[in-house]
Amino acid sequence: MNVLKRNAVIVAALYAVTTPLLAQTSLDSLQHLPEVVVTERYGDREIRSSAPMRILLRKSIRNLNALQLSDVVKHFPGVTVKDFGGIGGLKAVSVRSLGASHTAVNYNGFTINDIQTGQIDIGRFALDNVDMISLNSGQSDNIFQPARLFASASVLNIQSAAPQVGPGKKVNGRASLKAGSFGMFNPAVSTNLKINEKLSASLSGEWLSANGEYPYILHYGEAGRDSSSVEKRENTDVKNLRLEGALFANFSDKSSGNLRTYYYQSERGLPGATILYNTSGFSKQRLRDNTFFTQAHYLNNLSGRWALQANAKYNHGYVYYLDPEFLNAEGKLENRYRQNEFYGSVSALFRALENLSFSASTDVVMNNMSANLPDFAYPTRYTSLSSLAAKYVSDRLLATASLLYTQTSEHVRSGTAADNRHRLSPYSSLTFQPFEAIDFRLRAFYKNIFRLPTFNDLYYSRVGKRDLKPEDTHQFNIGFTYSTSAGERLLLLTMTTDAYFNKINNKIVAYPNRNIFEWSMMNFGSVEICGVDIALESAFALSSKVKLLAGSSFTFQDSRNKSNPGSPAYNHQLPYTPRFSGSGRAVVETPWLNAAYTLLWSGTRYTSAQNMPENRLSGYADHGISLSKSVEIKHNRIGLSVEALNLGNKNYEIVRNFPMPGRSFRGTISINF
Repeated sequence: MNVLKRNAVIVAALYAVTTPLLAQTSLDSLQHLPEVVVTERYGDREIRSSAPMRILLRKSIRNLNALQLSDVVKHFPGVTVKDFGGIGGLKAVSVRSLGASHTAVNYNGFTINDIQTGQIDIGRFALDNVDMISLNSGQSDNIFQPARLFASASVLNIQSAAPQVGPGKKVNGRASLKAGSFGMFNPAVSTNLKINEKLSASLSGEWLSANGEYPYILHYGEAGRDSSSVEKRENTDVKNLRLEGALFANFSDKSSGNLRTYYYQSERGLPGATILYNTSGFSKQRLRDNTFFTQAHYLNNLSGRWALQANAKYNHGYVYYLDPEFLNAEGKLENRYRQNEFYGSVSALFRALENLSFSASTDVVMNNMSANLPDFAYPTRYTSLSSLAAKYVSDRLLATASLLYTQTSEHVRSGTAADNRHRLSPYSSLTFQPFEAIDFRLRAFYKNIFRLPTFNDLYYSRVGKRDLKPEDTHQFNIGFTYSTSAGERLLLLTMTTDAYFNKINNKIVAYPNRNIFEWSMMNFGSVEICGVDIALESAFALSSKVKLLAGSSFTFQDSRNKSNPGSPAYNHQLPYTPRFSGSGRAVVETPWLNAAYTLLWSGTRYTSAQNMPENRLSGYADHGISLSKSVEIKHNRIGLSVEALNLGNKNYEIVRNFPMPGRSFRGTISINF
């Protein structure tokens, strides 16, 4: 049986490598870089990158049947999203089995940080005002960036749309309304203002609400084979509000800056795990969180050789958690958490030669946290990050190297503080085109990075351990990229294939309990991860008016616990990490109507450290389709779209006992004015 499975996998992988499957690519979008390369197309960036990089632009994002950022990220190879179901369910992203805390979320040039948990709930990011989403494994080839962006194993980048007002106009914008199954209601509006020739501004806001009460089938008996009943998810409502404003200034031909303010609030129920014979009123926990930040960026190209940029940010986060049925003297549990971050960064770029540039960056961060818990530590962490980087680029060769120095200082009001840390983290990458006439490139990178335990890991009253060791990560990657086009029909065909090996020491793993706001911490000690990511992209001209854009991805991950040879979990696959997963998508563009199809699939996973049959979680496939049409009426573009999601109507589980919604529908109407 194992031989058959292995052969099937090999055949599937060879088929994926040799068949032009599906894709998304923008052929004419330009990216301006202040380093050696001046302009390049987004599609070229993926192919020329020395480390794996995936990019999705606004047009392609809208074809993915996606409501939230988490829906888009699931289409990237090597990505695992822990999704607790529904619009309001918590969603955290892990890249190449390294864990969510190793994935930095970069929002318009600034890292979004949660010092309490280390994990960013990417379900909070809607897509209405997003212009580009990209994912870097390892590190970006852009060396002119804050040191903090060198400090993660992977970076998820979110870029909002910049103000673009046409000639003779002062104002433009977009308004949209989405509505769908399970009470979903999502109005959004964004406006761009041209104040004068040097100043412009953007304002955006949106509201998202849903009751989330979707039906699911609960199976009884061993392996769920005895009987079943149709139940309805409870305590799954959500109400989100996002407000954002930005001011953009062009001070001169050489200098520019922007100031951005962001506010987000959410109130949601935390649905419990589905328990046999206990489905009514089982979960009543509530979660309310507020995030506010303001950030400023300044860039000055001092000369043809020197450039300087500076960043500053303040972030405040508040979380309120309520369990009205907690068994204590008060008959409830109310926890309040507040965290603050003060951040500053200065970076310099020196273009030494036509093909060679260097950069230096220094970041300073202060984080603190308070809570209404007895004997809480009230921790404060001071962090200094300094980086030196170099980049060489020619038509056929691109090489980068960097060295990051991290130093931290921990302080607490109560008890003993965790140890202070200091560490050097190297990185190097290379991509080379061996044949001048063929756009085929070999690439490789190595990165060593560590991540500190979060405040919850160290100081949380029930599960925190102040002697917890940081995770130490070694990443090795080797791969190739290929791009071609042929005649008038095949507009584009690209393929990227990467094999990787990750070694993690002192890995910290969190498991969701019956209460999904609290986690149990475990230290695996050592983990080894071997994997392969394959992605194919294509664009076909079926006729002069009809185009087919298609893409697919395939991921193999063998993630093994290598901590203790005497443990029953030794050499077992990590929990919630499928060995095989993938995605597919296809879009047919016509002058009359656009039609899109998406597919997400995952193989078997295990819910615990021991890979026993009772811990096995079945694989799943999720299909979706959409139809969209846009027309221009009196210089305003009106858009209409309808979506059908999870066509198979399966309540599959990404996390055990947290079923996903079955078949659902969404409709959108928008106007660009």
